[in-house]
Amino acid sequence: MARIKLSIPEKKIFTAHIPVRITDINYGDHLGNDALVSIIHEARMQWLASSGYTELRIEGASLIMSDLAVEYKGESFYGDTLTINIAAGEINKISFELYYEITTMRNEKKLLIAHAKTGIVCYDYDAKKVTGIPPAFIDFLKA
Repeated sequence: MARIKLSIPEKKIFTAHIPVRITDINYGDHLGNDALVSIIHEARMQWLASSGYTELRIEGASLIMSDLAVEYKGESFYGDTLTINIAAGEINKISFELYYEITTMRNEKKLLIAHAKTGIVCYDYDAKKVTGIPPAFIDFLKA
């Protein structure tokens, strides 16, 4: 079976620190995959909020996720604080990629938990169609 292999860009545009909650733990006694997706969503929201944006208010446009890939590298447990480094990938007229490197510190060692990538499309919810990325937001992505 072929496995996904994500290459995280070196230039980080934002870092979030998010604790693993007891509700994030699954029956295997570790971080569930659904919870990891929620955690990267929270990290993305914190990144947007750092410049006054939301997923629905970006210079007249909104965002919608078009795809998601996760490459699990290690387990995370209740009590861990995850560090999520976000990097921008390919940017075109209507969409862009965000990459996430998720790590934690445990026993004074930095442990890699996962790599993830989301494809994001600029969207006009009123017209129900894709729209161009606003120029100011492209600058924000490249910051």
